[in-house]
Amino acid sequence: MTAALPADILPAAAAADAPSYRDFLAHARYPGQLLTLAFAGVIVSALAAHRRPLIRGLAEADFDTLMQTFFPGLRLNNGTRLPSRGGDEYDDLVLLLMAHRSQPSMALEWLSHAIASASLFDNHLWQDMGLPSRAILSQLMQAYFPALAAKNAGDMKWKKFFYRQLCEQEEVLICKSPNCLVCSDYRNCFGPED
Repeated sequence: MTAALPADILPAAAAADAPSYRDFLAHARYPGQLLTLAFAGVIVSALAAHRRPLIRGLAEADFDTLMQTFFPGLRLNNGTRLPSRGGDEYDDLVLLLMAHRSQPSMALEWLSHAIASASLFDNHLWQDMGLPSRAILSQLMQAYFPALAAKNAGDMKWKKFFYRQLCEQEEVLICKSPNCLVCSDYRNCFGPED
């Protein structure tokens, strides 16, 4: 899957000495592909925020393989692998995504970790992934996690949707209303993501 990227919506560069989004795309083996955009965005966003590891859950060897597969010529270290903290939903998010992959592959395992890593931060998921728009994120989900994307028939915001899925798995009622259309928080879950 490929996507067009207008130059004026490319994510800002990270630190002066860190590779920028443009650097990643210049070194990309598969320029314009959704996986390339996702990995570049997540890594550049983590660099800009000085977060390590860049993609949580990936051993250094796996991260190096990802870099050589998608961005040959760029060398980066993922950073210290964090032990599971138990206080966040990272592991649960990875399992949710892995269970809904379109096919078993290392690339989609890495993508599951990248999405779960970005899901733990404060902005909309497409922003935390360094993607140019929510539409690109939705295309990514439809291409690589089609069964999960199909469950989001109402186009709920992705982070809210993921957490709702996790709560439903645990049979935890999180919503104020049994029906989204009559809920007073409807715009928080389905409204625009400016």
